[in-house]
Amino acid sequence: MATTINSVSPSLLATMNPGKSTSTTSSNPTSAASALSGNTSAASLQNNFMTMLITQLKNQDPLNPMDNSQVTSQMAQLSTVSGIGQLNSTMSSLMSNFQSTQTLQASNLINHTVVVPGSSITLASGAAQFGVKLDAAASNVQAVIKNSAGNTVATMSLGSMPAGVSAIPWNGLTDSGTTAPDGQYSFSIAATNGKAAVNSTALSVGTVTSVATSSAGAMLNIPDIGSVNISNVLQIL
Repeated sequence: MATTINSVSPSLLATMNPGKSTSTTSSNPTSAASALSGNTSAASLQNNFMTMLITQLKNQDPLNPMDNSQVTSQMAQLSTVSGIGQLNSTMSSLMSNFQSTQTLQASNLINHTVVVPGSSITLASGAAQFGVKLDAAASNVQAVIKNSAGNTVATMSLGSMPAGVSAIPWNGLTDSGTTAPDGQYSFSIAATNGKAAVNSTALSVGTVTSVATSSAGAMLNIPDIGSVNISNVLQIL
């Protein structure tokens, strides 16, 4: 008759020797690798499995030894869990290296002017530039520029535009014919092709001053626009 070691749970011993019939053996036993799946470390999982396997081998019933096929199956499961853990570690290392490389590449954009999604305009010395990205060609495009108080300053009828990215200059003139003071403004775009609306994306133009690293990748810091993921840069001027 097998001797029970106090440091090893009878249920785990039964799990590792499913061929042995005792009062604590389940009719549908779980493999040792599954029983140990609560451990987050692959090394810890392997060490615990081997400890219990050796304990079971030492205390098995000579008249009813462990089934070799069951041991082989459990070892295969353990190897799979360990392999997944190593794969996750390798992928994390690759992602870290990729983000570092991306940040170094992004640093080359410092002091460069870029076009990114946004709705802000910086008017300086009576001149500003913004843009629009159209999903399809439009026969009529209109831009509405507002000041920081939300009041409409200028309405620009831009006529027809092709699909894609287009630059839009603003000379600072308002609807009343005066020149708007330098500063920050916002704008919106409305585009149609005949009577059908055309999807559009407002674009801001700004200069990159610094680069930061985040879980989402390299982020470009652009004054008056904010932090923008490098993947959102549409043009570099």
